[in-house]
Amino acid sequence: MDVIHFALTNMPQIMARTWEHISLVGVAVLVAILTGVPIGIAITQNKAVADRVLYGAAIIMTIPSIAFFGVLIPILSPLGHGIGYLPAVIALIFYSQLPIIRNTYTAIMNIDPALREAARGMGMTPLQRLREVELPIALPVILNGVRNAVVLTIAIGAIATYIGAGGLGTFISRGISQTDPRQLITGAVAVSVLAIVADLLLLLLQRRLTSPGMRGN
Repeated sequence: MDVIHFALTNMPQIMARTWEHISLVGVAVLVAILTGVPIGIAITQNKAVADRVLYGAAIIMTIPSIAFFGVLIPILSPLGHGIGYLPAVIALIFYSQLPIIRNTYTAIMNIDPALREAARGMGMTPLQRLREVELPIALPVILNGVRNAVVLTIAIGAIATYIGAGGLGTFISRGISQTDPRQLITGAVAVSVLAIVADLLLLLLQRRLTSPGMRGN
């Protein structure tokens, strides 16, 4: 009951922190999509390059988030952005890359070669094949990678509060430092709910954008 009373009493602050969290994750994932999808497409042309890129992205995932945030502080401090929004977004962009690049690469590589041959036989250029044949088929798998990236960055974004980026992690950090379970539970539940809602919304978007002929697969 104490947790519920605390949440209801501080609802305006919870909503403000939720918007901060959405802003962090939204910008990071958007940039990751704009960079990760082209990278995933490009590396399909060379298996050796693909292995190196995916290995490098996987290594980034093994770096503890708090350590990554800490590394960015001295790098960005000369620019006046050692803590706060910018280093948090940069770190989240890096963490978002692997699921998006990997799913894009896997989706394009798993397309039936017969479809490519059919498109080539129709006189399509490589760009036309990519735009009109390969991407529509690969889109569900790519969007699944985006879903994974969003859920991942929502969770990691909670740590960004320790470098002054705000977000729902503020309640968690205050709950720990003040030994206040109300704030700790409120923050943890809010992060979980945000991740679940975002995943469900993206799942609906994925189904809507999937070609009707592929929905039964």
